[in-house]
Amino acid sequence: MNSYLARQPVLNREKDTIGYELLFRDGPKNSFPEIGDEQATHRLLTDNFLSSGNNEVTSGKKAFINFPHSSLINRIPLLFPKKSFIIEILETCQPNDELLEAVKELHHAGYTLALDDFTPTPEWNRFIPFVHIIKFDLRVMPIAKAGFFIRRHRDKGSRITFLAEKVETNDEFMAASDAGFDLFQGYFFSRPEIVRKKALKPSALTTLRLYREISRPEVNFSKVEKIIATDVTLSYKLLHHVNNMTYTRAKPISSFKQALVYLGEEKLRRFVTFVATSHAVENKPESLYFLSLQRARFSEQLSQQLKVNIDSNQAFLTGLFSLLDCILDQPIEALIDQLPLDTPVQHALINRQGHLGGILRLAIAYDQADWKTINRLCQALNINESVVAQTYLESLKWVTVFEQTLPSKP
Repeated sequence: MNSYLARQPVLNREKDTIGYELLFRDGPKNSFPEIGDEQATHRLLTDNFLSSGNNEVTSGKKAFINFPHSSLINRIPLLFPKKSFIIEILETCQPNDELLEAVKELHHAGYTLALDDFTPTPEWNRFIPFVHIIKFDLRVMPIAKAGFFIRRHRDKGSRITFLAEKVETNDEFMAASDAGFDLFQGYFFSRPEIVRKKALKPSALTTLRLYREISRPEVNFSKVEKIIATDVTLSYKLLHHVNNMTYTRAKPISSFKQALVYLGEEKLRRFVTFVATSHAVENKPESLYFLSLQRARFSEQLSQQLKVNIDSNQAFLTGLFSLLDCILDQPIEALIDQLPLDTPVQHALINRQGHLGGILRLAIAYDQADWKTINRLCQALNINESVVAQTYLESLKWVTVFEQTLPSKP
């Protein structure tokens, strides 16, 4: 039986990804096999932590796991090393004596505990000394009210970390940061901060020129070499990256042409989307680039599973460019005009139309753990949900492996 999960990044004030919340389908009314919260949590733990000892889909970062009432009462987290994950106490848990004893035991055993979707009530006050993180859902708890709670506890010397959930815009991120939140969860990082036409920096223009070349059916390596050679920093990153991948070679790769030929078309596209874009806009969060890559891989692999004829390279480019407006802070329509993309890719990126648009909407729905939309799109695309789930999980593991071969962002 397959695992059905999505992951959502948790970022700090510098927009660095410090972990991922792993979201299993959350109840019997969702689209996947009808199992309850307890079994969902147990399956997620068994599939992702028990066999491997660490989680392959969090890129070595912290995993935030939801635990229902019964799992906590039965001390299920004690079956796993205390550094494996952060225990999220679901908002549906009853704050009774039995739960408090379990929380105390886990706290004293060294586990990190978080109160999920927290709403301050007198019943939860006695739990606060034993938790490390409190999560507020900004769609439920106004930032101003949460900020008052944070200040009141900080004034008392509390060392609790506060996490803002469902942060959807950069303005919300800034307001939550000013209110005292330490961590942030939501897709604010994957939306353009300035949706208006503006001049691109030279490094961003270099990236756009590279994008033009890798968008063509056949990559012209000579043209790519000339573009990369105009930028010293980018040239260094290319050689550094390729030599990291080929450390077993007796003689290191020392020329652009050698590097490009070694990479080949497929790996070159991966290199450009991460290294070149992160070089172009260095203040963007790392999660943005890996989300682009993960969507590209997911779209490429899923296109090969559909019963209609879809160019997998077009599918890859659709996923790859789905966040281009966020990376360069320009309207997607203006950017697409500058790229040699086929009509189906353009329609998918601008209007989410066609089979490619359906795949992209499915990727976005999975990122957001929108199981109802996933079910509807699977029916429209005539594909089994288990195939989609496995493809998504594979794309997460793939991007984790790819991440390990890349140079660090400056």
